[in-house]
Parts: sequence; structure tokens; C-alpha cells
Amino acid sequence: MSEEQKPTIRNQDEPTQTWFSSWFDTPYYHILYKGRNYREAQVFMDNITHYLNLPEKAKVLDLACGKGRHSIYLNQLGFDVLGADLSENSIAIANKNANETLRFKVHDMREPFEEKYDAIFNLFTSFGYFENDEDNLTTLKAIKESLSEYGFAVIDFMNVAQVLNTLVPEETKTVDDIDFHIKRYLKDGYIYKEIDFEDKGQSFHFTERVKALTLNDFETLMEEAGIYLLDIFGDYKLKKFHKTESERLIMIFK
Repeated sequence: MSEEQKPTIRNQDEPTQTWFSSWFDTPYYHILYKGRNYREAQVFMDNITHYLNLPEKAKVLDLACGKGRHSIYLNQLGFDVLGADLSENSIAIANKNANETLRFKVHDMREPFEEKYDAIFNLFTSFGYFENDEDNLTTLKAIKESLSEYGFAVIDFMNVAQVLNTLVPEETKTVDDIDFHIKRYLKDGYIYKEIDFEDKGQSFHFTERVKALTLNDFETLMEEAGIYLLDIFGDYKLKKFHKTESERLIMIFK
């Protein structure tokens, strides 16, 4: 699910459940986030694949691929790509673009793959949304196990310090004639985003929740997972990471 803020979700008319069985499979998620800058994302993938010096036809895993937009672009760059996501709805849509070197499957990122990959990408804050903190470590171990001997992995996460410094507590976004009322806050080590809106006479409430993991947190997890952190960048142009100013926390490891 390669979209910002992968959450634990609750609809006001439903019991608490995980994001993969609710918000992420609704059309409203895609409506709210339809304005994302995908060209910027493509520039990032151009830069990171060049930096990694991936061989032609390298086997690439797009972990949490959503509807597959970035998997498709990676495939256009000449790579043999598997896009994996827990959302059956998203994979069904992504599969419409499948070809001999672009495949998609439903997969839980906490489970390693039998196949080994030259590069594994976990993009756009697709990490840190599990109920159980141990699952973050489990996911890192699964990524490590799924890499080939000379493979590299990339996690592109928000820079928590910068997010908190620029956090907009409340705002309303109108998309496709729907007014999304959004509240953001930090609580118990998680960044929350509460989303309220009405459509077709119904009221909806969803809550995104992502663990506020810092570089130090990742370093601790990676050490425990036996992972080697090789490089860190602070934006999609691969500029140096600055703790308080960088927009992203991009980590290269193996």
C-alpha cells in the first residue's frame, strides 16, 4: 500500500478493525489522496534505481504497492517487478496492468517471500501501522530474508521531527464535492489523522494511525534484525538527511 499514512481504521458504524479491512479498500481513500504528486514519485524512483545501480531486468519487489502505479513505472524502467499488497481490492485493480515482467499478488509484508529480490522498495510511509510493535521488527526481518545475496532494500518513511514541526491540527479538504474534515495529533507515540465526512446522506469517520518512528528507532530495530544500514537520505532528490528539516527519511540497507 504505497500511500502516505497506512493506518488502523474505524468506521463509526463498525467495530474497531485494521486498515486493510476498511479505509484502504473504500473509494473515499483514493478520492481524498487523488491529488498526490506522482511525478515527484517517479523522479525518486529514477534517482534511487540509478543510485543502487540495478542491473537491467533486475528483480524488484514493490512492497505495499497499492493499485500498482509505482510498480508499473518501475517495470517501464526495465525491471522485472512484483507488486505486493494486503488489499485484495487494490491488487485486483493492479492486475489489469500485469504482463510477463510485471506481476501482482496479495501478501502480508510480515511474511518473507520464497523468491529473492535484487531490490525491495517500501515507499511513501508504508511502514509502522501495525497494532503490535513487534510486527515492525518482524517486517524488517522478512524484508532481509527476501533479498538476494547482493540485494538492497529501501524504506521511504516520513521524517517525524519535520512532520510534527509542520503539523496542521485541523483543516478541511474538498475533493469531488466531498468535504473531508481532518484532525491531526500525536498520541502515545503515534501520529493520528481523524477524517470525518458525509456523502449520499451517510456520515463517515476513519482514523489513520502510524508509529512515529525516528531514525534512532529504525537503527535499533535494524540492529536487532541483523540489518546493515548503508545510507540515509532526506528527500527524493537524495539530498543529505537533516534531523529537523528533511521532508523524508529514506534508508538504504541490506
